[in-house]
Amino acid sequence: MSVSLLGAAEIRALAAELDVTPTKKLGQNFVVDANTVRKIVHVADVRAGERVVEVGPGLGSLTLAILETGASVTAVEIDHRLAERLPATAAAHGVPDDALRVVDADALRVRELPGDPTVLVANLPYNVSVPVLLHFLETFPGLQRGVVMVQSEVGERLAAPPGSKVYGAPSVKAAWYGPWRLAGTVSRHVFWPVPNVDSVLVAFERDAEPRGDEALRRRTFTIVDAAFQQRRKMLRQALAATLGGTAAQASELLERAGVAPTARGEELSVEDFVRIAVTAG
Repeated sequence: MSVSLLGAAEIRALAAELDVTPTKKLGQNFVVDANTVRKIVHVADVRAGERVVEVGPGLGSLTLAILETGASVTAVEIDHRLAERLPATAAAHGVPDDALRVVDADALRVRELPGDPTVLVANLPYNVSVPVLLHFLETFPGLQRGVVMVQSEVGERLAAPPGSKVYGAPSVKAAWYGPWRLAGTVSRHVFWPVPNVDSVLVAFERDAEPRGDEALRRRTFTIVDAAFQQRRKMLRQALAATLGGTAAQASELLERAGVAPTARGEELSVEDFVRIAVTAG
């Protein structure tokens, strides 16, 4: 028996059965178009036998599209009603018993994932997309690549290069783990309810070798936060408190790191920030 996908009418019927009204608090917007979920899975290049983690499966439309490939899925769902119902929905659509694991939990608090997934595929809630991504990349080094659907503004920020208007702390922190790219657009009309924002697909691949240990990551991220909290200021001022207390001390350290003290955070790559963190020791 092959896996079949959810249709729009069945999604609404499931929501009514569970008394689920999509909420802004949880950032819930359910995808009701089969072509869209298949597109996401295609962009993610999910293959039979791969182990995928999905955050916020909701009623299961993207979940079934992933399972249709022959991959296995670990689904992390914060809404207890949805988490409890998902296995039955999957079984009714032809999913083998051992192909789906459901974790009933807040994705931001998950520290362990059954099945050791290596691929992340998700339609992420708009309000927590960046924190969830960074938490998963930090906590689960086994995740090698992924494609996520996020609000356009968030996706553009994640994939932004140094010097662009939307480049900021999320751009640098995401780049710590590897390269990101915009991988497609998604119409707001494939969602129920229809959101007030457009969505994009963002793809990432983890670097083969980590940039450094956990201590260096924390130090780098602290410097990144300080640089962008006062993004209009030169780094010697914005980083003064973080790098010793005075602008003169910060300037001296920045010069040793090979970074112009008069530069601004938006001009620096992740490699520049790492050099500052290494020099600061």
